[in-house]
Amino acid sequence: MSNYGYAGQILKIDLSNNKIVKQPSTDYTEKYIGGHGIASRLYWEMAPADVKAADPENCFICASGPVTGFFGFAGFRWKICGKTTLNEPESFSYCNLGDRWGAVLKYAGYDALAVQGKAEKLSYIYIHDDCVEIKDATHMKGMSTFDTMDALKTELGKGVSVLAIGPAGENQVPYSIVLAEGGASGSGGMGAVMGSKNLKAIAVAGDNKPQAANPDKVRELVKIIRENRGFSDMMPLAIPGLTHLHGCFGCGIGCYREIYPAEKKNAYKALCQASHFYEWWAMQYNPNMEKGFFLLATRLCDAYGLDTIVMQSVIELLEGGYFMEFLDEKKTGLPLTKIGSAKFIQDLTRQISLKEGFGEILARGVMAAAAAVGPEAQNLLPKIIATRAGEKKDYDPRLFMTTALFFATEPRRPIQQLHEIILLVMRWRGMNPNEKPGKLLSTENFRRVAAKLWGSEMAADFSTYDGKSIAAKTIQDRVLAKESLILCDLHWTEAQINRETENTGDTVTEAQVYSAITGKEVDDAGLARLGERVFNLQRAILLRQGWGGRQGDKILDYYFTEPLKKGEVFLHPDGLMPGKGDEIITRVGTVIEKDKFEQMKTEYYQLRGWDAATGLPTRGKLLELSLEDIAEDLAGLGLLK
Repeated sequence: MSNYGYAGQILKIDLSNNKIVKQPSTDYTEKYIGGHGIASRLYWEMAPADVKAADPENCFICASGPVTGFFGFAGFRWKICGKTTLNEPESFSYCNLGDRWGAVLKYAGYDALAVQGKAEKLSYIYIHDDCVEIKDATHMKGMSTFDTMDALKTELGKGVSVLAIGPAGENQVPYSIVLAEGGASGSGGMGAVMGSKNLKAIAVAGDNKPQAANPDKVRELVKIIRENRGFSDMMPLAIPGLTHLHGCFGCGIGCYREIYPAEKKNAYKALCQASHFYEWWAMQYNPNMEKGFFLLATRLCDAYGLDTIVMQSVIELLEGGYFMEFLDEKKTGLPLTKIGSAKFIQDLTRQISLKEGFGEILARGVMAAAAAVGPEAQNLLPKIIATRAGEKKDYDPRLFMTTALFFATEPRRPIQQLHEIILLVMRWRGMNPNEKPGKLLSTENFRRVAAKLWGSEMAADFSTYDGKSIAAKTIQDRVLAKESLILCDLHWTEAQINRETENTGDTVTEAQVYSAITGKEVDDAGLARLGERVFNLQRAILLRQGWGGRQGDKILDYYFTEPLKKGEVFLHPDGLMPGKGDEIITRVGTVIEKDKFEQMKTEYYQLRGWDAATGLPTRGKLLELSLEDIAEDLAGLGLLK
């Protein structure tokens, strides 16, 4: 069996006994592609069903895909999976990162790395080709992510690529991140998983590039992409005079990720929300403040290892509590009168990361912190969080109804799935609130594209719940394939929209790239089928750890009870959406109707070939997807129909 597109090995490390095992990755690549698929399969095999996030038996799994290492496809990406405490209750989770680290792991000879156990003392892993070492990291205890990277590059040489945690990860803050060089940040609580294993960092070095089955075809596809995609596809958010646009390592296309020259020796990169999450407060505190001051908040979160998506909600909780007078500076030990200042964000990030004072309560997560403070704090949650993982408000199901099924069936905010909805809606709505929707993309064309990309024209009518179930399944299957290849969600979602709405000359599909690199011929439908297998595998993992099937597929209660307010969704403050025919409707004032939501779930389960009453997979569906052993395991647990 050929290894085209792959390094050929999977590396397994047990920190409890310093055991290192290598096995062929061909056992996994045929059925699960790579990335999310391989990582999920390794987790299924290695992590006990009842494992807790902080248990040594929990797995921390990194995996690249077949596109990783091939320049020009916006595909130098990699995935991390494991069980985290971010969700309530704790669950299997994941994150998606870019830049060098995942590619260098592949260059070192490994398509995936799975770490179990717990080191006796703070340690780091050093992987350089065939040599794998577990080394002492006690001298790096308490170091920031940036200082850890610098220390390891000094110790091992500038050629290594480093994945590290900061103090927040060491102290197992549920929303702690991992950070790799180039500013590649991995959320979903993965920093706490590394911290629970006494694992400060993983440094990798290697230069064995993967080979493509059809190099000429790969070059042809890259040429087409280069001529038809680029920065113009995206919306620049750079700050003139302070930042500049910069693509991820190996991308070959580029986008609006920004490089901030924070220090001469160590510029850093961020994107969208992570770049600007503190901006509003900073401008309110001091409108004349030095340009770009708010970027200090991003820098601090990255250094300590904190997820800005959750930190934004934490600040909103503190601000709301202060104005409603159930939180004050004496109770919190935080300068609440100075939210937006350097002192506030410096004190907040330090106290949370080190679990000092009131920071220990905030470090539990937004929902747990609100519960500890009391009912008044819990009443604020509908205004500040969107998911059971405490992530900030966005992509609201009351506006984008399909996203209700994404939030219900995923353990955290599945941004790649959400973008498949929002980016097409944004093309129709436009960014100018004073213009009538349909200028860039007519409502008629919106319906036509939805029929192709979402499986039904009805999916484009947001006056009804019809068509949303097939849209959810269609999008999830496609996205899980992309997340296994792995390809940049923003570029490839934009590209598929452009193919359907414009005469761009860009005919390159994900299936073509996969086929050219691996030599495994597959069309779009075949690739989506592989994505369906991966999604069903993830479903099995969630069920085995107690997700609860239909009962576990839920969204936050306020979506059913509190009408959407004007301005509540910042990208679409007026809530305008396509309705029937050419009608433009507003979703402001609406809720998710609980009976309609349950009906959507029933239709969704039926489309997936699952049992409609329980939301459990059926033996027939899992056998159809060649998941026979998964079916047997679930049957033994009473989780199969």
